[in-house]
Amino acid sequence: MRATVVDACALNFKVVVPQDAVYDRSQTSHAVNLFDMASKYADVMPTEELVQRLRAQLGSRQS
Repeated sequence: MRATVVDACALNFKVVVPQDAVYDRSQTSHAVNLFDMASKYADVMPTEELVQRLRAQLGSRQS
């Protein structure tokens, strides 16, 4: 996941990671990688927040 996020960022894509939809074998490395991605490459948020933001953005485009 991390490599994909870094590559997408390098290609100027807006990257959002739903933090509760990704996994790592170790809780520690999971937390560290999410923190690092959030610091440098992506917006990291819970899935529910992402869905709410997407719905709000869709609603504003339809107006």
